Amino acid sequence: MSDNEQIRYLAEDGIATVTIDRPERKNALSVEAMNGLTEAWGRAEADPSVRVVILTSSDCGVFCAGLDLKQAAEIRARDGVDILTRMHDPMQKAMRKMSKPIIAAMTGSLMAGGMMLAIKCDLRVGLRGTRAGITEVRIGRGSPWAVPLLWMVPQPLLMEMVLTGETMPIEQLAGHGFVNYLEDTPQAVRERARALAQRIVEGAPLSIKAARASVLAAMDLGYAEGSVEAERLHAEAYASLDAIEGPKAFAEKRKPVWQGR
Repeated sequence: MSDNEQIRYLAEDGIATVTIDRPERKNALSVEAMNGLTEAWGRAEADPSVRVVILTSSDCGVFCAGLDLKQAAEIRARDGVDILTRMHDPMQKAMRKMSKPIIAAMTGSLMAGGMMLAIKCDLRVGLRGTRAGITEVRIGRGSPWAVPLLWMVPQPLLMEMVLTGETMPIEQLAGHGFVNYLEDTPQAVRERARALAQRIVEGAPLSIKAARASVLAAMDLGYAEGSVEAERLHAEAYASLDAIEGPKAFAEKRKPVWQGR
């Protein structure tokens, strides 16, 4: 658990689970929670035993309500500055820079900063009957972090979300592929996320690392340059001992023993 105790951290069996634990505030992102998340990403990245991360939150019907607006108002009134200036990584850019996949186990509705966190994740599991939205225009804030959604949902849908600030059924976003799976209960959401994480842990470490980095690089660079960068990123995997172990294990009809080198 982080020092502020608004973010819980547990690592076991190659999986780090990061939990936003503010159910009394609908898991809103305070300064302490945001800095706790930044700390958690660094902790997971630095731990060689961690292969994948699950981001979830305490059950309260809301995965994450976004920025803690009450605290934002207090900081503005007291210090005369925006709440984002108190956060080490307000856009959570560290999530995209990680070498390890992140799975969002969204056990409730999500909006604003909650959507930001979901977008930064690589896989998403949602709860049926919940809603999601980018609500910043309704409170005078901004959503520069929403740009990657152009690669995830149709542009008209994204425009509707950022311009109206309305939430929509999670089923609608799942229909466009933004959510990988929908489950009926929060526990089922977490179980699905863990099953996905376990499958990732079973894969070759360097191949997983290169696969994730290649997809993100292609989003940045486009097809032509992205393909060149993907080949560069995969060079380490092709030259690794794991590249020898994989085919050998297949031929011997056994489970591969990955070394990550």
